[in-house]
This record gives sequence, C-alpha cells and structure tokens, in this order.
Amino acid sequence: MGAYILRRLLLMIPTLFGIMAISFIVVQFAPGGPVEQVIAQLTGQGGGADARLGGGGADLGAREFEASEGSSRYRGAQGLDPEFIAQLEKQFGFDKPAHERFLLMLWNYMRFDFGESYFRDISVVDLIVEKMPVSISLGLWITLISYGISIPLGIRKAVKDGSPFDVWTSGVVIVAYAIPSFLFAIMLMVLFAGGSFFDWFPLRGLTSDNWHELSWPARIVDYFWHLTLPLTALVLSAFATTTLLTKNSFLDEIRKQYVITARAKGLNERQVLYGHVFRNAMLIIIAGFPGAFISSFFTGALLIESIFSLDGLGLLGFRSVVDRDYPVVFATLYIFSLMGLLINLLSDIIYTLIDPRIDFERRDV
Repeated sequence: MGAYILRRLLLMIPTLFGIMAISFIVVQFAPGGPVEQVIAQLTGQGGGADARLGGGGADLGAREFEASEGSSRYRGAQGLDPEFIAQLEKQFGFDKPAHERFLLMLWNYMRFDFGESYFRDISVVDLIVEKMPVSISLGLWITLISYGISIPLGIRKAVKDGSPFDVWTSGVVIVAYAIPSFLFAIMLMVLFAGGSFFDWFPLRGLTSDNWHELSWPARIVDYFWHLTLPLTALVLSAFATTTLLTKNSFLDEIRKQYVITARAKGLNERQVLYGHVFRNAMLIIIAGFPGAFISSFFTGALLIESIFSLDGLGLLGFRSVVDRDYPVVFATLYIFSLMGLLINLLSDIIYTLIDPRIDFERRDV
C-alpha cells in the first residue's frame, strides 16, 4: 500500500502542473484583465474592481487624461499617461513575460505562498479562510442530508425492486436530478422569500444582523432559518446519484451466493439484509463519502451562494473571475485541485480499511 500511495502522490505533480498550465494559458487570451479593470474604473467605463493603486495611486489617477503618443495595447487606455500604465503593469506583475510569471507562480505555490488579492488589501489565504465557514456549512449539511435520505431510500428501493414504490420513487429521483439547482433556487425565492407569494424566509446571508444579540437556541433557529432555502435547492439533486448507487449496490449483493446460503440457514430478511448484505453493499458508499463532501463543498455552490448572497467560496470565486483577481482565481484553483486529488487518494485508502480484500499494490495506478 505504501508504494501505491507514493505513486499516487508523485502523479499529483504532473496533474497539478497540467491543470495550472491550461488555466494559465486560457487566462492569457481572456479579455479584460486586471489592468483593463482599473482603466475602466478610472475612465468611468464600469468594471467590477476597486483597485489598490498604492501610495501614489491618487496622483497617477489625476493624470489619467494626459495625452500620450501612439496607441495603447489596452482597451480604453488611449489618453492615459504611459507611466501610469507601466506602473499598473508592474503592480500586477505584467511587466514580466508570461512564462516567467507562470514559473514564479508555480514556485510560490509549491511553498504555499499565494500572495495578496489584487483588489482587496488582504492575503489570499486569509481571504479563503474568511469565506470558508459558509461553504463548509453548505457542504457538510448537504452531504449529511443527502446521505440521510439516499441510504434508507436506496435500501428500500432494492428490497422493493420492481414494485410500484420503486417505480414512482425512481421517477421522483430522476425528475429532481434533472431540475437545475439554480433554477429551483430562483423558484424558491419567488415563492417563499418575499417574491410574489410568501415572505417566510430571508433572502440573503447565513445569519441575521442581530445574530450576536440572540440567545443560543435563537441563534441555532436563525442559522437554520437562513439555510433552509439554499439547502433545499442544493439537496434536490444531490441525493439522486447516491440513492441509485445504494440501490444497485444492494441488488448486486442480494443476488450473491452468500445471501442464498444465509437464507438457507433460516435467517430472516432483516438479519440477512443488515447482518450480511449491509457491510458489503455500503463499501462503495462509505468510501465515496469524502469525495461526496468535497463535491458538495466546491460544486453547485457558486450559483446558489450568488443567488442567496452567501459570502462563501463560491461567491468569492465568481467575483474573482469577474474582477480578474488572478491571485485569488489561481490560488483557489490550486488548493481545490490539490484537495480533490488528496481526497481521491483518501477514498482508496478507506476502501482498503473497510475491505482488506482490496489490494491496490496488485494493480496498476
């Protein structure tokens, strides 16, 4: 097992390199970089970023409309002081060639030095840590609720395979899976968050403004009151895959010879199901729990956090892309990719702990 873990760890290096390289190349061709964002802000053309121009930023900004000879390679920069443009490029690191910037970024990321945000006076790590509790809340509750629904439902569907219960629940699961979570979130807002019908739930945030003034029981109620609509929107499609996976896993085990032997010994269905089938059938479900949590943690939350104004990693990533805040974009991509690779390795290790018959040493990576 040790050799397998070492091989997987070594394979993470080219995988991370490929992810970062492709993303970096794509960004080079994307219009509206951080320099253009600042220019648009200064010239009144809009832009989603409020730049930190440094100590001399105000003086440089005052000269923005001085005439300059020649044309600038930045859209909307005609008429701006070339020295001002050069200082912007130096501030954002664009005074260096692309390959030097990429190699410097990789060197810094290897040392877990992610720098500071372009447009927020805070380090990227502190910014991620600040936003993480909201995303952890969503990811943890989505995973627990979806597993709490999926496992009992999947077992029941396996036991009642082919029955009317199995058929209509399969229809419900498939329809729920097909509905986009963001579309369902908008519908929930219209219906229950002060849209056209009821005003039962808050429209934004994870807690109320007076949360710190509330008693502990009131804080818990307030917390779940704010989480109700976002979790409902996310859970709708989250439990579909696990439900069908649980059902198929149990069906595969129920048809095996050891189950027939257990029944022949006179064990009732409950003893067979939970005494023999459950452990083997739940192997793939339990081993996939870390991956399910990471999936719930990082995917689907972007639009939901934006819709419900939840200040988490999804909303941070969305705003960073819009603002072209590249240190935040690349740092979050690097961290999330690394975590995803490590979680996949952890899932394999959990497989071997649950079922010692699985031996990754005898198979190729």
